[in-house]
Amino acid sequence: MGPPDHMKVLKRLPTSKPPFELSDLKRAIPPHCFELSILRSFRSLFRELFLICTLYYLASNNIPLLPQPLKYIAWPLYWFFQGLILGSLWSLTHEISHGAFSGYQWLDDTIGFIIHSALLTPYYSMKYSHRNHHANTNSVEYDVIHVPKLKSHTLYSKILNNPIGVVLKILFDITFGWNLYLLFNYTGRKYEGIASHFYPQSLMYTNSERRLILLSNVGIFVSLYAYYNIVVTKGLMWTIYMCGAPLLVMCSVLMVLTYLQHTHLSIAHYDSTEWDWIRGALSTVDRDVGILNWLVHDVPRNHVLHHLFPRIPHYHANEATKAIKPILGDYYKYDDTPVVKAFWREMKECIYVEPDAGHKSGVYWFKNKT
Repeated sequence: MGPPDHMKVLKRLPTSKPPFELSDLKRAIPPHCFELSILRSFRSLFRELFLICTLYYLASNNIPLLPQPLKYIAWPLYWFFQGLILGSLWSLTHEISHGAFSGYQWLDDTIGFIIHSALLTPYYSMKYSHRNHHANTNSVEYDVIHVPKLKSHTLYSKILNNPIGVVLKILFDITFGWNLYLLFNYTGRKYEGIASHFYPQSLMYTNSERRLILLSNVGIFVSLYAYYNIVVTKGLMWTIYMCGAPLLVMCSVLMVLTYLQHTHLSIAHYDSTEWDWIRGALSTVDRDVGILNWLVHDVPRNHVLHHLFPRIPHYHANEATKAIKPILGDYYKYDDTPVVKAFWREMKECIYVEPDAGHKSGVYWFKNKT
């Protein structure tokens, strides 16, 4: 009789150098999985835009006519599903930033810039910081998002390491976490001086990138001006109900899913004495969001593949993941724990990282005990 399912899920991934190379994984993937179809890419984009416009039309024309008690149900349903689809559109734009959309960089960047700006995300700023995340995944020193805290960080290891602290951190993160990451690099690595996706002179970026960071800011200002005009035309409360609340849900979805893809008791983080690229890329988690997988293009179920081969488009990702799983073996982590349960577990258990006593000092694991 084997261990319970929850124990299998929490079984640690190996931290030794894997017995395979990236080239071995690439050979296992059918060649057509690396091919881009501009038709299929645009079909996914138009699907998102159609769903967003349809929900917007149905909500704006029908919810205000409902009896008051039903409005309390209809509005949150609209906010949730519209926010989820906006998050899916954001994820598709993130794929665009990896060059996995059309094969033409100018077209990818144009579409990505317009959509990300409309969703109040600075396109080039996010593109370049995310590139650094892929280059330094699970490095406690150089990764750029959801960087774990060390035990010496007493706010996490002591003050928030209790049920009340966990609840407060959950509420704070799902409400403000994503926007604070963009604004002030919340959960990111530490830099000298100001670290912000909106500050061109930040050390997050190289000199050659700074003009495009400024261009990203221009896109955000144009979008904010457009939203301001909606407020002037339709009113503040109408704009909040139709646009603001879904955008807030989108930010919460992005925060929760990115957190779950990189936070798990079974995956290690490394300092510079142990880290290498492939072990960092493999220290990610595939998740299952149930019936919502279709809405989000199966992105959570193929995150390990995404870190290994980010230019594989979402419509080939399931096939490619299936192809490499036999080679990955114990180096592959999949967790189908329901999202709400998994998020609570990870927020409660993954408080800070430290090496195991008597083991390699450069390999860090999540802990929650003082």
